[in-house]
This record gives sequence, C-alpha cells and structure tokens, in this order.
Amino acid sequence: MSTATLPSWRSALAVVAHPDDESFALGAVITALVEAGTAVSVLCLTRGEASTLGAVADLSAVRALELARAAEALGVTGVELHEHPDGALARVPLDVLAGEVAAAAQEVDADGVLVFDPSGVTGHADHARATEAALAAASDVGLPVLGWTIPAAVATTLNEEFGAAFDGHEAAEVDVVVRVDRTRQLEAVHCHSTQAVPSSVLWRRLELLGVHEHLRLLR
Repeated sequence: MSTATLPSWRSALAVVAHPDDESFALGAVITALVEAGTAVSVLCLTRGEASTLGAVADLSAVRALELARAAEALGVTGVELHEHPDGALARVPLDVLAGEVAAAAQEVDADGVLVFDPSGVTGHADHARATEAALAAASDVGLPVLGWTIPAAVATTLNEEFGAAFDGHEAAEVDVVVRVDRTRQLEAVHCHSTQAVPSSVLWRRLELLGVHEHLRLLR
C-alpha cells in the first residue's frame, strides 16, 4: 500500500546521470523534499556532452552552467558534476562509480538517496547505471534509497505516442505517491535551454503525470 508522504530526511543526495535529469525527472520530488525542510544535494555523473539536442559549441560547458542554474531554481544545496563519458557509464567500473556516490553521500551527511528506478525509466542505459552505482554505495554505507518511477499506463502511452522505451510500474509496486507542485520544477527545466525542446516526450510525460509523482523504496 502506498503512502502520500516522503521520508523525513534532514539531508538527501540525488544521483543522476545527466544534467537535466534532476529537473525533468526528479525536479518535483526534489522540490517537495526541499519544501519539507530537507537539504538536497545533486551528484551528476556526466556532463551530457553526447546529447543530440542543442547543437552548440562546447556543449558540456553549457550544460554545466544550465545545471547550476536549474539547481538554484530547485533550491538545491549543492551540486557535484563529474566527467564520466555520456552514453557510456556502463563502461566505468561499478566500484569506481559507487565509491564516488558513497563519498558524496558522506560529504553531505545524507540520510537517504534519491535516484531513478533501476530500470532507468526512460530506456537510457546511463540512468540504470547511475542507479546501480547508487544502490551499491547505499548498501555499503547503510542508507535508504527512493527510486523515481512512472505508472505503467503512462509508460505505455509514451511508448505508443513516441516510439519510446519507457518502463513503469503498476500501483501495487509503488510505495509513495506524492502530490507535487511543479512550479519550481518547470522553472528549473527552462534553465536547460539546450534540452527543453518543444513538443518533446519530456513535456508529454509531465502532462500525463499531472500533480503526482511515484516512487519505490529500493532499500
């Protein structure tokens, strides 16, 4: 049975693969945690340099700046940006990634970790690898982990409309369904101007989710 409340964490670490994951995906949950008094920090494992959107010079530098602005919009306490290869996180040894996550969690004295669902949700292998690393780290340091997911019906709709590869969960598999205010999330999303492409699947997902986000207790 799902609850309507997030954990009462004093400090949390959100672990993501790319700049904009913290906004488009986790933004509303991060906002809810911040507004409940949780100090949220973000660890982003790549600079998003492989994106096919926003073809600009030195995209990795631009996306780093976008991430910093988005984090400020969300009320994030701090951001740590690493430089693992975008699109190839699976090639980075798991113990290396897990060690970085564990160090970041200890640095901010985290009470819990926020990640994507182990499936990666969107079909991007980097998302799944980031979560795998976070789960390994959380196991080592003894922290609970919340995984962001979407309803199975929403995943099906997105896949049918966009030919995408989203993965979701049925209600019985979801532990927390929280009502959210997307105001700050949308402000953060617009900070990622190279990625916030009109009519993309990301906007459609937000429309389908409405005022609720769904999470699973992974640890």
